Amino acid sequence: MALPDLEGARVVVAGMGVSGRAAAEVLASRGARVVPVDDAADDVLSTDELLAGDVLDRTDLVVASPGLAPRHPLLRAAAERAVPVWSEVELAWQVRVAAAGGAPAPWLAVTGTNGKTTTVGMLESILQAAGRTTAAVGNVGTPVVLAATDPSLDVLAVELSSFQLHHTWSMSAQAAAVLNVAPDHLDWHGTLDAYAAAKGRIYERAQVACVYNVADPVTEHLVREADVVDGCVAVGFTTGTPSVGQVGLVEDVLVDRGFARLRHTHAAELGTLADLHRLAGPDGAVPPHVVADALAAGALALAHGIEPQAVRDGLRAYAPGAHRIAPVAVVDGVAYVDDSKATNAHAAAASLASFAPGSVVWVAGGLAKGATFDELVASRRDRLRGVVLIGADRAPLRDALARHAPDVPVVEVEPGDTGAVMTLAVHEARRLASGATPDAVTVLLAPACASMDQFASYAERGDRFADAVRALREEG
Repeated sequence: MALPDLEGARVVVAGMGVSGRAAAEVLASRGARVVPVDDAADDVLSTDELLAGDVLDRTDLVVASPGLAPRHPLLRAAAERAVPVWSEVELAWQVRVAAAGGAPAPWLAVTGTNGKTTTVGMLESILQAAGRTTAAVGNVGTPVVLAATDPSLDVLAVELSSFQLHHTWSMSAQAAAVLNVAPDHLDWHGTLDAYAAAKGRIYERAQVACVYNVADPVTEHLVREADVVDGCVAVGFTTGTPSVGQVGLVEDVLVDRGFARLRHTHAAELGTLADLHRLAGPDGAVPPHVVADALAAGALALAHGIEPQAVRDGLRAYAPGAHRIAPVAVVDGVAYVDDSKATNAHAAAASLASFAPGSVVWVAGGLAKGATFDELVASRRDRLRGVVLIGADRAPLRDALARHAPDVPVVEVEPGDTGAVMTLAVHEARRLASGATPDAVTVLLAPACASMDQFASYAERGDRFADAVRALREEG
């Protein structure tokens, strides 16, 4: 879809969140007549008000917030009128500007059910270690449209959600990665196949490399189905010994056999597990999913032409974000760990796997988004000493625990008082952890659910958990 002449074009921006405001700003700077729409704002049109008039009949383009599902009335109405619908990411691709080298900054793009933010952060650190002027953008923070119109940036590390990719039509990343695909956001996409297909759009028109997860056949299938630029290669990442065409782990060394010149007979060293020591869990070991993220980030950087030494230096320099298996405190010999970023079953399974069998009092629950938890509980029940359920959607977790871990004690915290929910949860977790051998039990917040039922964000949920733990410590 070609960019319409924005000078004088009427563009409806649906959703005035962070990305919507950024899109409106860039569109207005290009001379477009922006019509902002948001059902939660009083100072702009609502969807009903827009559809009651004839504005959409005279609209050239709709730029949709990632929060608007395809069945949203405004987007259905646009489709009926054959009005193009773009994501903010598509707009960013269309309006990107030339960087210092004379061409727009290439995009190194990452999606997946879990690990996106860590991988993009690692990639940004690697690129900076190589002397590139870069930024981690997209779903991770700065809207892509602002970064794409910043001529000072050499290369973009772009985190993309399935929502953002759904209405993205022409992006051509220099290299792209799908880290994993597991059931999530089915309330938005409708089916797992539709969700996976949205993720797979990141590979379309990839120029140099499509990076996939050897342990996740869905990601390899998405690569095989993608229509890429001639010469683009598929590179797998694995936490085992890599074959030719892969990056992986040999003992404690991260190695490249996907891009190295002598990859058929030799592996190029990218770093060691010691370079990831900041990301180790409470037991001092680096979790496998973190190693996988580092390998994916390294592969994307190599596709951009970064030298292996910069991969090592960037991984050494990378500092993890908050709410990702973050130790909070030790109270009476019990460690309390905040992994509020584990907002779906796949992420919670990875988090639980970081701890020893029988050692976890699990704080879980929230907004399930249509997900089920049987596979999660069946695969990780050996880790559980007890469970504290919070949130609005406790039933799916409660039922899965009853089916697959009936011997594990479960306590539910009623959702009535949002302000007290974490205080109650932490006290119940302390009770379930009591009597354990010191240093043998961890209270882990890894909710497997979204936070918006009781908290503004996963960050606020994690902060409330940490506050409750610190208050518990002060109580003695």
